[in-house]
Amino acid sequence: MSAVAAHAPAATRPHAATGAPAARPGDGLRLVLVQTQAENAGAQEISRLLSEGLGARGHHVHQLFFFRRTSAFDDVPNVAFCAAERPRGPAGIARLLARLVAELRRLRPDAVLTFQHYGNLIGTPAARLAGVPLVVANQTSATLTTPSLARHLDLLAGAAGLFDRIVVNSQDAADAYHAYPARYRERLVRIDHGFRDKSSRLAKGDARRAFALPTDAVLIGSVARLHPLKNLAAAVRLLPHDPRWHLALAGQGPERDRLVALAASLGCADRLHCVGELPSGRVGDFLAGLDLFVFPSLAETFGLAAVEAAQAGVPVIANDIEVLREVLAVEGEPCAVFVDADDERAFAHAVRRVLHEHALAERLIAQGRQLKRRYSLKAMIDAYDGLLRELAAGRAKPWPA
Repeated sequence: MSAVAAHAPAATRPHAATGAPAARPGDGLRLVLVQTQAENAGAQEISRLLSEGLGARGHHVHQLFFFRRTSAFDDVPNVAFCAAERPRGPAGIARLLARLVAELRRLRPDAVLTFQHYGNLIGTPAARLAGVPLVVANQTSATLTTPSLARHLDLLAGAAGLFDRIVVNSQDAADAYHAYPARYRERLVRIDHGFRDKSSRLAKGDARRAFALPTDAVLIGSVARLHPLKNLAAAVRLLPHDPRWHLALAGQGPERDRLVALAASLGCADRLHCVGELPSGRVGDFLAGLDLFVFPSLAETFGLAAVEAAQAGVPVIANDIEVLREVLAVEGEPCAVFVDADDERAFAHAVRRVLHEHALAERLIAQGRQLKRRYSLKAMIDAYDGLLRELAAGRAKPWPA
């Protein structure tokens, strides 16, 4: 693969979000969505949905990734990678930065949307160097887990006006900035994530067979990047509590070998099933095979995977953190059972309770199905579309303020 693998524009290819033809060059705004790594994870799913949705509203949209981690975006139109893999050393980073600026100059966008803390901190100065007039930063990295230097640089960039707008996706995420300078906070805009329904038509047995999962076991599962922040070791430690329980993990990442080793040390290696990274369109089929979805993540700005699972009709047990209590609720009623995931006995007790108390499980399923109404994909696309058009028309203050 070359350093930049750019796909040609698909001028007549239908967008999955609406079935409408993709935008023609010249219609709407030229937009570039800048991310760190190309893989199937929450921030990348939002980027994918925005690309499709904004394209269907007349904008000409490209996605630009710093580097390619997996094949998740290889066949997506209007996608480019600045590097074939994560760069190593100063020379590799310098080449990536040069390619990033060159790609932005080539694409000449009216606006750039950046995602994740390094996407914001690297993508924004690159966009300014390339002459991009508008930058919208998306805070999709939890502030508690962002490196302190990155938090400090983000504060300086926001207060200096390098970001025209700063999008947060939950009230909890917005509250994290309450002590920031006024010049930073006045740029904050809250746009809750929307999502595509991940319900599947597959019966449970068929869904399990599709992923070579046991058809006669109690199957607990999760969809997440295999990273320490997702705290999936807490889910693995559930396995010794009942020999009938199996755990299926959909995702890839640096934590995989450690999770496998942990299961082996607990004598449960045969009951841990790592199915790898799944295309977005297959996540619903994976969820259809589960009896229960667990989400022990230590920090989130939204928790998209748990929302998708709950709406798809899978009972959810989530770590008891404020943002998940906020997001996994409809009209004040919880859509999940919340527990301290690091309290092994309490976590196992919550699993038993949901598995055996059918009325509780049915209530969680019914409540979770309502999340699609709360987090409308159309509402998210409309909000970004309106924000970008207002900024471009000068009805909102352009950079610098």
